[in-house]
Amino acid sequence: MKRILVTGGSGFLGSHLCDRLLKDGHEVLCVDNFFTGRRDNVKHLLDNKNFEILRHDITFPLYVEVDEIYNLACPASPVHYQFDPVQTTKTSVMGAINMLGLAKRLKVRIFQASTSEVYGDPEIHPQPETYRGAVNPIGIRACYDEGKRCAETLFFDYNRQHKVDIKVVRIFNTYGPRMHPNDGRVVSNFIVQALKNEDITIYGTGSQTRSFCFCDDLIEGFIRMMNSREGLTGPVNLGNPGEFTILQLAQKVIDMVGSKSKLVFQPLPQDDPMQRKPDITLAKTELNWEPKVQLEEGLKHTIKYFEELLRKQGDIK
Repeated sequence: MKRILVTGGSGFLGSHLCDRLLKDGHEVLCVDNFFTGRRDNVKHLLDNKNFEILRHDITFPLYVEVDEIYNLACPASPVHYQFDPVQTTKTSVMGAINMLGLAKRLKVRIFQASTSEVYGDPEIHPQPETYRGAVNPIGIRACYDEGKRCAETLFFDYNRQHKVDIKVVRIFNTYGPRMHPNDGRVVSNFIVQALKNEDITIYGTGSQTRSFCFCDDLIEGFIRMMNSREGLTGPVNLGNPGEFTILQLAQKVIDMVGSKSKLVFQPLPQDDPMQRKPDITLAKTELNWEPKVQLEEGLKHTIKYFEELLRKQGDIK
């Protein structure tokens, strides 16, 4: 049994990771400032004697004793990370410094949840880990893109300079139960709009592509990376290489929900990538990992979650 710190532990992915670590027999310290994380995501864990929750913002130092650290804390959807862009950058950069400092003091392994956004609007398709990206450092998405890029820099410098044991993954689009209903991400947007029979908003022509990984598959990748061989620092891409246009996703959600929603087209936001697809060769080779859940099956679970949530809130009958 290890005592494991999960920052951002009450968020969408953080709460699923807490579930998995507890199931594997560990003690979990969930740290969150509840900016985008929600207590409801971990409510079912509060009576578990191996689970502890602490309200804390990782832009401030944290003094705890743990055996491993998963650093997931950072708003990850454009709606949330653009709300307070300075704080977003601070969370990525100061948060990384504080968590790396903790790992250095405790001499423990630390995992960084980085993002495919470090590739920007890619000129190489699909994106391998060796690709350095095409990011606009002064655009409206830069607080997140460049914040995460700087966090990776810090992780590798702490590894080289202080011999901190690091594990870095780059997460591609992930979906599933416990996504925030108002996070502006394409899967949650489409499902919520379809369930309410509202117009479904497509940005641009809808011809831009994304790859969608179900949360359970991603968490399995996290665990395998954290427990991987010494010296495998990453970065390692984690995502589903199945590629769909935004229009294909919208139509699939409408069909699965049985919705009366119509498609409405809006201008494409600044620096929105046209293509996004992971090259997962490294994850297959080093972690023996690849996604197993097909899009339709994952959407079924996600639609059920949002249906129950919206019914509880009185938004649908």
